[in-house]
Amino acid sequence: MKRILVTGGAGFVGSHLCERLLNEGNEVICLDNYFTGSKKNIEHLMDNNYFELVRHDVINPYMVEVDEIYNLACPASPVHYQYNPIKTIKTSVMGAINMLGLAKRVKAKILQASTSEVYGDPAIHPQPESYWGNVNPIGLRSCYDEGKRCAETLFMDYHIQNKVKIKIIRIFNTYGPNMNPNDGRVVSNFIVQALKGEDITIFGDGMQTRSFQYVDDLIEGTVRMMNSRDGFVGPVNIGNPHEFTMLELANKVIELTNSNSKLVYLPLPQDDPLQRQPIIDLAKKELNNWSPKVELEQGLTKTIAYFDTLLKD
Repeated sequence: MKRILVTGGAGFVGSHLCERLLNEGNEVICLDNYFTGSKKNIEHLMDNNYFELVRHDVINPYMVEVDEIYNLACPASPVHYQYNPIKTIKTSVMGAINMLGLAKRVKAKILQASTSEVYGDPAIHPQPESYWGNVNPIGLRSCYDEGKRCAETLFMDYHIQNKVKIKIIRIFNTYGPNMNPNDGRVVSNFIVQALKGEDITIFGDGMQTRSFQYVDDLIEGTVRMMNSRDGFVGPVNIGNPHEFTMLELANKVIELTNSNSKLVYLPLPQDDPLQRQPIIDLAKKELNNWSPKVELEQGLTKTIAYFDTLLKD
């Protein structure tokens, strides 16, 4: 049994990770300030004697004895990270410093949940880990993009200077149950609009692409990365290499929800990437041949069922 700290553990991805780690027989401390996380996501874990829930903001230091740390704390959707951009960049940078300091003191292994947003609006397609990115440092998305880039820098420097055992993953678009219905992400937006019979909002011409992975595939890749060989620190892309246009996604959601929703087109937001697709050769090589297993229709069906129940409550 390992003692594991998950920051952002009540969030969309964090709640799934906490459940997975508990199911594997570990003791889990879930740290969250509930800015975007929700107690509802982890309330079914509260009866487990090996689960501990702590209300705490990673901007402030936290002291605990643990074997591993998964650093997931940070609002990840544009609606939430642009709501308070200074808070967002503080969470990424000061949160990383505090968790790395903890890992250094207690000799814990620590994983950073970075993002495909470090590639910005990529000039190279698809994106390998060696690509340095095309990021606007003073744009609307820079509080998140540059915050995550800086966190990667901090992780590498703590590893090089202080010999902290680190792992860095770059997460590409992920969806599934426990998503916040108001987070402004495209999958949750489309599903909620379709279930309510509202117009489905397409930004731009709808031909921009994303690569969608179901949350179970992300969790599998994340746990494999934490358990990978010591010499492999990353960063490594964790995402689905099959890309879909926004129009394809919208039409699939309408089909699966039997909705009468119509498509409406709005201007593309500033710095919104036109293409996003990972090269996952490194993940396949280092993470026991990891690749996404859940097909889009299968994952959407599960996610639609979750939101359908949520909207009826």
